[in-house]
Amino acid sequence: MSVNVPGYKSSPYFEQLKTNIEANPESYIKKAKGTYEFHIKNKDDKEQTWTIELKDKGAVTAEASKSKPDIVLTLTDDVFVDLVDGKLNGQKAFMQGKLKVKGNVMLATKLDGVLKAAKAKL
Repeated sequence: MSVNVPGYKSSPYFEQLKTNIEANPESYIKKAKGTYEFHIKNKDDKEQTWTIELKDKGAVTAEASKSKPDIVLTLTDDVFVDLVDGKLNGQKAFMQGKLKVKGNVMLATKLDGVLKAAKAKL
């Protein structure tokens, strides 16, 4: 199932993450150990949810988590792209109010390596 959602710059990154994670789920589960739910607003002020499940199976979906996520990240499409591209640091985005985090904040630090893998392939 595709995770590409028209109207979002983030979509290709989630597609690449899905490909990477499905190819080697154990590696990503070992790195991140958690369920990450992203609420991303695009330029039209529409919100899309993506979930990266790295607890048991290693999956990326374009929907809310079926179970309670360990961490929920709320941000704009542009901020997500800047984070993955390395133009913006997650901690700085959080401090500037561009990134809202609920849940296990420590998991956010583990996400950096997972997101960088998406950039490397694009």
